[in-house]
Amino acid sequence: SSKDGPPKSPSGDAPSAEKVLSGAAKATATPPGDKLRAVLKKREYGAKYTQNNFITAVRAMNEFCLKPSDLEQLRKIRRRSPHDDTEAFTVFLRSDVEAKALDVWGSPEALARERKLRKEVEREYQENIFRNQQLLKEYKDFWGNTKVSTLIFASCFLYVFFVLSNGLNFFFKLLAWVYTGSASMFSEAIHSLADTCNQALLALGISQSVRNPDAIHPYGFSNMRYIASLISGVGIFMMGAGLSWYHGIMGLLHPEPIESLLWAYCILAGSLVSEGATLLVAINEIKKSAHQHGLSFYEYVMQSRDPSTNVVLLEDTAAVLGVILAAGCMGLTSLTGNPYYDSLGSLGVGTLLGAVSAFLIYTNTEALLGRSIQAERVQKLTEFLENDPAVRAIHDVKATDMGLSKVRFKAEVDFDGRVVTRSYLEKQDIDQILNDIQQVKTPEELENFMLKHGENIIDTLGAEVDRLEKELKQRNPEVRHVDLEIL
Repeated sequence: SSKDGPPKSPSGDAPSAEKVLSGAAKATATPPGDKLRAVLKKREYGAKYTQNNFITAVRAMNEFCLKPSDLEQLRKIRRRSPHDDTEAFTVFLRSDVEAKALDVWGSPEALARERKLRKEVEREYQENIFRNQQLLKEYKDFWGNTKVSTLIFASCFLYVFFVLSNGLNFFFKLLAWVYTGSASMFSEAIHSLADTCNQALLALGISQSVRNPDAIHPYGFSNMRYIASLISGVGIFMMGAGLSWYHGIMGLLHPEPIESLLWAYCILAGSLVSEGATLLVAINEIKKSAHQHGLSFYEYVMQSRDPSTNVVLLEDTAAVLGVILAAGCMGLTSLTGNPYYDSLGSLGVGTLLGAVSAFLIYTNTEALLGRSIQAERVQKLTEFLENDPAVRAIHDVKATDMGLSKVRFKAEVDFDGRVVTRSYLEKQDIDQILNDIQQVKTPEELENFMLKHGENIIDTLGAEVDRLEKELKQRNPEVRHVDLEIL
């Protein structure tokens, strides 16, 4: 018998894989205590374990602060890649790399200081990389994505036009209020001022929403449109509704005679024309966007798919109704000589603004809280994953609308281990694996064999996750961020 291993079979042939594995199992079972402790002890990743642990060149240089020239004299081992489109790659023994690192840096303390220094440099690099990406993105938008840049410029230009239009309405209505002292005209002036400020805020929100992600905001700034619309809703409530109610109540408590309303009627007529034109533009834009998303006009507005356009729609609708209400109440005051009708018109305009404000606050708050996309679209994404052969089941699916037609998809995926393992084995040399099994004679060799192929199977599983994420984005362009968690 040989001292190097178990006795060979009488026939002189190599033992079968079944006999070797059963012999290894018996060896670990007798005596159970010592053998189990020996196997578990190596899981502390001591020196014996690292002697047969592989490390790639990139990882060796990153973890041990080495240069390519430091690795040239080390032993090189070729390993088969688990990916279809990747050739075999070169690895090193971790023990050799550790010894070389100590030889280069002199001591573990010096190596630790160098690692700390490089981490600080890497942190500074990560903080600057997003600025460089933003410059590159702006350059690309200027030369290659001119359509997107033109649309953004057109939207901002349109809102600048709205701001100027409402600013002129505010100025003339304010002059009419000073001349007539009408409470309804004062409410309309405040209404136009609120529209002017809010649409300027919306233009700012649009320009901010297309900014590129950075280190602090990795998912971008698309929600700035919702934030601007939410602030706009609060501004309408505080500035428009509040002042209109206050002036209407003061008119009821302390009524005053009203001067000639002729100029007020002329100004309201001009305001009706400008506000109506703006309202038609907003309606046409929403109809186009709703058709692109496959939604009705009502569904698109209620789901607040484009908060900026919805704000303009609601503000201009309230403005048109407010002009009609103010003109009607002022007409009653002219006919009857009773100033209470004018004050009631101010209260009516304030109530109208309050209703619009409440709707904007509600819809934009829902969007900022992370609203799910339509159930039909979620079902479509889920079915795509469930129909994949490598997937056994899908759990905890979440698809969130991030604004600007961007969707974030998250799901827990239960992979079929047999399919993943079969995919790995199809890329391997089965005869070589059988030969490796036949060479297994000790628990240490069995553990090394399992660690080698177990790591490769995990790499194959990671490749399957990458494949699913890539295909999901290709089939659904609106899905920008995919998080698949392995169960």
